[in-house]
Amino acid sequence: MKKRMVFLLAVLMTLSVMGCGNSDETTAATTAASGSESSEGTSSESKTDYPQKAINMVVPYGAGGTTDVNARMFAAQLEKHLGQSIVIINQSGASGSIGSQYVLDQASDGYTILYAAETIGLFQTMQLSDINYSDFTPISVMVNDPKVVVVAKDSPYNTLEELLADIEANPGKIQMAHTGVGSSGHIQGLVFELFGYKLAMTPYDGGSDALLAVLGGQVAFTNSNYSTVAEYLANGDLRALAAFSDERLEVLPDVPAFAEVIPEAKGYVALPFTPQSVQVAANTPEEVVEVIREAIQAALQEEEWVSFVKENNYDLLYEKYPEVSDMEAFFTEWSSKICYLLYDNGVANANPADFGIERP
Repeated sequence: MKKRMVFLLAVLMTLSVMGCGNSDETTAATTAASGSESSEGTSSESKTDYPQKAINMVVPYGAGGTTDVNARMFAAQLEKHLGQSIVIINQSGASGSIGSQYVLDQASDGYTILYAAETIGLFQTMQLSDINYSDFTPISVMVNDPKVVVVAKDSPYNTLEELLADIEANPGKIQMAHTGVGSSGHIQGLVFELFGYKLAMTPYDGGSDALLAVLGGQVAFTNSNYSTVAEYLANGDLRALAAFSDERLEVLPDVPAFAEVIPEAKGYVALPFTPQSVQVAANTPEEVVEVIREAIQAALQEEEWVSFVKENNYDLLYEKYPEVSDMEAFFTEWSSKICYLLYDNGVANANPADFGIERP
């Protein structure tokens, strides 16, 4: 009897040990699986390791221009927050379409960024390229260099009203310098004509040549970026007749806004004529976009950048259009008004409606 009891106890102890072993194995397996799932979840939610190398910032214009100067100044601030060097690449030609296409031809990984001017919205209508804003993801709208109507110091025109009166009396004869068909200065000339002031518009190779034409008396006036003419205005070589805007410039408080003289033009002159922006290819990963966007927001607060934009009296578009939806609405409005202005005046051959651009 004793032997049988001992045998039964031995069997029960063996089964108990086996059961405990299976329980431990099951618990361990469950813990391992849980840990694996937790690890996978953490991995999918973790931020990208971008950037791990230098970043190229493409400026679709030549070195030394306003867009290039601004891009270089901003890149120096952005490097501080991305932790990598930023290399400026100038890819000029065809009103910015060559450089813009170059960005789209690179890998959409955030290592090629476009510092763009306004011309992206005109490529299709001007038949320069099939590219438009929808091919990019906007990171930030940047700045606008205000436009001013200027004449030489010895000009007979002391006010915008005097200039307009002479244009009205001599339609198609008063010469205005600009930097090429579709340029911001040329578009300003079309706004003059939209409201009945027919000009003799004369193209020049660049802003400097257009200014020299005014200073030398070859043309009556031009529409220039404020940063370009600030020194000429300060030393008296040029005289500003109007800020091409719906509001006076803080730096030129005694110079009227264009909309003060021609109120009907407000819908056009309220638009920034030289808006710059930072863009990446549309299929860039969202987590990379967010890293760049956060870094840009920090860079915009850098004291060197704040001083730079203040000295140049730039419009801070990043404050006016802070959200992606704001940027997209702005690009849509800008493209609509400017594309149809060009098309209706025979400057652009392609109908904006063919590209889904609605008439304003």
